[in-house]
Amino acid sequence: MEGKRLYVGNLTYSVKEDQLKDLFSQYGDVVSVKIIEQKGFGFVEMGTSEEAQAAMDALNQTVFEGRTMRIDEARPMQPRREFDRGSGGGGYNRGRGYGGGRNYS
Repeated sequence: MEGKRLYVGNLTYSVKEDQLKDLFSQYGDVVSVKIIEQKGFGFVEMGTSEEAQAAMDALNQTVFEGRTMRIDEARPMQPRREFDRGSGGGGYNRGRGYGGGRNYS
């Protein structure tokens, strides 16, 4: 394992950052904890990659607060793909009514 940041998935929505910090601190220095509210996952950054590996080995697929956690090495965030926002699809008349913007005078 190269990184020291872990993805922690399948968390209960009520879990607090302090609870994760306490749990992961058994395996080394916890640098930071970030829970993504109402999404059921978060990130824990350990002091070293060895500590992160030890925590992942020990805690992956274990039950915490009634749910089986999934722990993996956090991947860097991928840039979001831009979707084609060009015209071409039907249905948009930009609020001008049928025929859009014609002046019949």
